[in-house]
Amino acid sequence: MENINKKALIPHHQKTINWQALAYFNFYRVLLSALFLLLSYIGQLPEPLGILDERLFSIGSHVYFFIAIFFSLFITKEFPRYNLQIAVHVFVDIIVLSLLMYSSNGLSSGFGMLIIIAVAGGSILRAGKISILFAAIATLAVLGHELYIQFFRFLDTVNYTHAGILGATFFISAIIGNILSARVEETEALAERRGIEINELAKLNEHIVQYMQSGIIVLDNSMNILLMNESAKHLLMRSKTETGSEQDYVSSLLKKHMDAWLLGDSRQNLTIHADGNEHELQISFVKLKQNNNYQVLVFIEDIAELRQRAQHLKLASLGRLTASIAHEVRNPLGAISHAGQLLDESHSLSDGDKRLVEIINEHSIRVNNIIENVMSISRREQSALGNIKISTWLKEFTNELMTRFDLVGDLIELKINKENLIVKMDPTQLNQILWNLCENALRYSGGKPLLSIYCDINKDTQRPYIDVIDTGGGMSEEVRNNLFEPFFTTETQGSGLGLYLARELCEANQATLSLQRSTSEGSVFRVSFMHSDKQNHMN
Repeated sequence: MENINKKALIPHHQKTINWQALAYFNFYRVLLSALFLLLSYIGQLPEPLGILDERLFSIGSHVYFFIAIFFSLFITKEFPRYNLQIAVHVFVDIIVLSLLMYSSNGLSSGFGMLIIIAVAGGSILRAGKISILFAAIATLAVLGHELYIQFFRFLDTVNYTHAGILGATFFISAIIGNILSARVEETEALAERRGIEINELAKLNEHIVQYMQSGIIVLDNSMNILLMNESAKHLLMRSKTETGSEQDYVSSLLKKHMDAWLLGDSRQNLTIHADGNEHELQISFVKLKQNNNYQVLVFIEDIAELRQRAQHLKLASLGRLTASIAHEVRNPLGAISHAGQLLDESHSLSDGDKRLVEIINEHSIRVNNIIENVMSISRREQSALGNIKISTWLKEFTNELMTRFDLVGDLIELKINKENLIVKMDPTQLNQILWNLCENALRYSGGKPLLSIYCDINKDTQRPYIDVIDTGGGMSEEVRNNLFEPFFTTETQGSGLGLYLARELCEANQATLSLQRSTSEGSVFRVSFMHSDKQNHMN
């Protein structure tokens, strides 16, 4: 397809240039004939013009002028075809200029130079063997002129040497014109190919920019959008609910951050919330100087996707770490645990020693659980995303939870606002996430219901979510700041990996886990799923 386009575009461009060149050549013909015509009308022909036959010179000038005007009409219509017109033009020039040369006392008049221009011009405009034909016809015309003068007019001005030299000049001019024409055509074809390649490269660059995963926006110094690719529209506009223009929305979202960056009061990479607290974006600015003005290139990244990419690197590192832990810690831990069990079976231990053995066994189990939790991160396979009808799934999950913890119906509240809501997530990993959140909620709750599970769609972001709500006493600021850090826990028997693993699992499914609220009346954890099609969550 690329070759076809080049072949189609080059002749069209070349055709336009050729017709323009022919028009300029004919314009020279019009000016030359008009000059001869004007001199004939005012009767001030300088010697030797028309000295041999003034009437023939006047007639030839009129014919030459009207033929030039007539040619202009055909050039404008580009009919007949280009090559035929060039041949006719050159042949007419040779014939008419030969007659004017005869009427002006032959070769001494200087009209031979004008015939050279006609031959050279035709050779440049039309490369190929026909240029030699132009030179041959011009040479025959000059020699024929000399023969006619000698045998029919009986004049003494015959000069065959001059005619021969002039004929040789015609051939030299035709050859040089042919070479120049070939080089010009080659240069024009090369320039056209380079232009097409540059144009295709520009289109390719535009295509790459439009479909890059990173959002890209180019703004001028007045915050006008010069370019915005599809990723930027998806990242910024999917949360746009007002009816204003894209220009106003982007300007209001980025202006404060860009002004701070221009003043040097901001970091290179910033985090913004395009739609509340859920949709986090990382933006960075690059200044592009354009003469006296400047443009700003804005890069936009979805932090959830960045975290997901980083997660794979963390999992690889944790895989190597857990292999070392299993080798270096688990074997000694097994020996300690086994020794504790043997000591526990001894009947000669005092009560104090038995308590020490219990401590050894308890902490061996705790260390083993920590190792198991860490190893579960590295062993976890890639998320197998699937469509889940969340109402049915949550009812089954709630029943399992109530059976496991021996709870009655009024202690767990389940509220689903959209019965036909479909979410995309790995069901096994979703079970692990909610189980962890619900266990924490049941551990800290003190009122009724102990646990509330609420499912709906965020009106601003159109993202499905599940809220897990407890009735505990809330969290301190220190706990909230370190809530999702690994190995951070307020429980003496806890590993501090539960919420960390839950958030890692969410990010692996392009979902987010966040603490929405924590007060004296309880805490709310929210799992926000990736965007789903509108038809999937219509009742």
